Amino acid sequence: MPGMIDGMRWTLSELVEATGGSLSWEPGRGSGDPSRGTSGVSIDTRSLLAGQLFVAIRAERDGHDFVEAALAAGAQAVLVESGRFKAPAENGVAVIEVADTAQALTAIGRAARSRLSGPVVGITGSVGKTSTKDLAAAAIGAAMTVAASPRSYNNELGLPLTLANAPDGCDVAVLEMGARGHGHIAKLCEVARPDVGVVTAVAKAHIEMLGDLDGVARAKSELVAALPSSGVAVLNADYERVKAMAAKTAARPLLYATTASPLADSNVDVLADNIRLDSELRPTFDLRSPWGSLEVKLETRGAHQVSNATAALSVAAVVGVDLAEAAEAVRTAHISAFRMEFHRTASGAMLINDSYNANPESMAAALAALRDLKAKRMVAILGPMAELGVSSPAEHRAIAQLAKDLGVEVLAVGTDEYGSDPLEDFSAIRNALGDGGSDLAILVKASRTAGLETVAARLAEEF
Repeated sequence: MPGMIDGMRWTLSELVEATGGSLSWEPGRGSGDPSRGTSGVSIDTRSLLAGQLFVAIRAERDGHDFVEAALAAGAQAVLVESGRFKAPAENGVAVIEVADTAQALTAIGRAARSRLSGPVVGITGSVGKTSTKDLAAAAIGAAMTVAASPRSYNNELGLPLTLANAPDGCDVAVLEMGARGHGHIAKLCEVARPDVGVVTAVAKAHIEMLGDLDGVARAKSELVAALPSSGVAVLNADYERVKAMAAKTAARPLLYATTASPLADSNVDVLADNIRLDSELRPTFDLRSPWGSLEVKLETRGAHQVSNATAALSVAAVVGVDLAEAAEAVRTAHISAFRMEFHRTASGAMLINDSYNANPESMAAALAALRDLKAKRMVAILGPMAELGVSSPAEHRAIAQLAKDLGVEVLAVGTDEYGSDPLEDFSAIRNALGDGGSDLAILVKASRTAGLETVAARLAEEF
């Protein structure tokens, strides 16, 4: 049955072959069976499932400190760095020792990629990549078995984990790829070997590490440069720097756009037209494509989700899903948490929780969505936009001015760069909002480090 499922199985001997590690059974009697299977891979004891391999990664916290917790949760085997773990005698657990567990996880990802017979889709971009990934997985899942990055598993740990946990017989893998520096996406592509690449946007995100917009474009173009000549580069022609990536790939370019953009023209392959929103920001639009034309409705909120859905439907059609089936699946799809979540509270107030992340482009889109609610009072609770480097003060001031131009009141939290004194705690936020009611619309948005999802949750309860 098509859909998203779990469970690539790995025998211990396959894991040893992939990682070049050594296998033993603690307390070391050699009585184990190397053909014994594991049902996936985990690096987090909080989400580990019984029967999985636990990989002890050294990061901010050392995974070796959690091996016993993994065993208690039912880990079938553990992968550790040599000499870092000795199991209690009563466990009799299988232990694979390697020199570096992060490199071993990458090797498992490479081995998993070699098992996949269907296409791999890589998705990157300054904004919209997680929502596009979620929508693409739903669209492809209408007709095929799909493995997709959970949440924002888009780095050197998350990507090989997604591959390693793809089900046997998986038809398509959809992988999000993030970049905090040059060369990051290229390294991910070495593991994933994508057949289809999507670039959603080039905008002011991670500017502190990437330098400027041209630097962002260079980092994102690593995905299309890695595509084979038999592949397809799905490029958002609403952005000049993304559209120009057609010249940087051996793959066939497929351009998509929305008529809401001044850059849309007759040369694009897939076009979203006649965009309209209902009273709770759910979009409907008309799609024109090489696979036909049809009306598309979305449950995801905000006009900016139209572009993400257009990319997702393009990808689904490229890998062979009927466009109408894909559109129906996208209609009911939900995206990852804290991204344009819409709540109508008991008091009648409207609340948008878009607190997962923020940069100037996504902040502007969220403010536009708030304006589209057409409430008498519009309030944006805004935290800091991170990783903007020396441009940070100017970018925050520009967002404050945009909010003013849109008639939106800003309540700053955690930063004074919006030009007003930040509110100190939830009580101050609550007092500034008043009694709520149907005349009030609220946006909560900031970079992930601000943790404003807790503010949004309390507002949803208290209103």
